Amino acid sequence: FLLSLAGICRVLGGEQGVDLDGMLANVRDNPLSYGLAFAGAVIWAAYCTVTARIAGGKNGVTLFFILVSASLWGKYLFEGGGHMVFSVEAIVYLVLAAGAMGFGYAAWNVGILHGNVTLLAGASYFIPVLSAAFASLLLRAPLSPAFWQGTAMVVGGAVLCWAATRAKPAVPAA
Repeated sequence: FLLSLAGICRVLGGEQGVDLDGMLANVRDNPLSYGLAFAGAVIWAAYCTVTARIAGGKNGVTLFFILVSASLWGKYLFEGGGHMVFSVEAIVYLVLAAGAMGFGYAAWNVGILHGNVTLLAGASYFIPVLSAAFASLLLRAPLSPAFWQGTAMVVGGAVLCWAATRAKPAVPAA
């Protein structure tokens, strides 16, 4: 756990290292963003914890997406909307992003309901790395050595946690 936490700090601090005063100032400057991110993390953890228990083997992703879509369109209309620009490039990005999110949620839900949750949790450590790598390619922004060092630390921490918690083979009584 501590190795993974240190890796996250390495990624966030970059080449200049961890600056707690700077982080706190950033949180004070953007309380809504950080509050929503924290709420999202708590909601996601609760969702993953209770889904397998209350879903009864049924996949609720479709209902989830309908509710999210309705709330986002409601927000859009409530705020008076805005000018939308539709170009071929924008539509391609929209379709690709919607497909990635839809398939991602569906696959995650199937994994939570019917898969090996331990394997799924371990694999989830690598998703932010893939996301950052794809974003780096898409935005043509190279990732720093500090990012890759922090990533290696997070992966190392995940492997150590897995090794410490995996089931030990039963030793026969003599």
